[in-house]
Amino acid sequence: MGEDNAATGYLNTATYQALYAEFSPVIVESMDKFNAQKYWADAINTYNKIPFIEKVNPDLADYVTQQALTGLFSMVEKKEKDIRVNVNSRSSDLLKKVFAKQDNK
Repeated sequence: MGEDNAATGYLNTATYQALYAEFSPVIVESMDKFNAQKYWADAINTYNKIPFIEKVNPDLADYVTQQALTGLFSMVEKKEKDIRVNVNSRSSDLLKKVFAKQDNK
C-alpha cells in the first residue's frame, strides 16, 4: 500500500548501505586498473583551489557508487510502478498476493 514507489523507498532505506558496501569495492577495483581515481583526485583538488566556486568531492569511487545505486533504484522504481498498474507484470504468486491488496483500496 502506498505511493507508486513505496516499496522502492523502503528497499532504498533498508538496503542502501549494504549495497554500497558491496558495490564500492568492485567499482574501486575497476577504476584502479586505469588510475582513474588518482587522475580525478588530482584534477578536482586543483579545481577546488579556485576561489568562489562550489567545491567538488574528489572521491570518484564514492560518486560513481552513489550514481550506480541511484540508477539501480530508479530501475526498481520503474518496475514497481509497472507491477502496481499492470496486473500482467505480477509474474510470481508472491507479487500477485502482495500487490492484489492495493487493487482493493
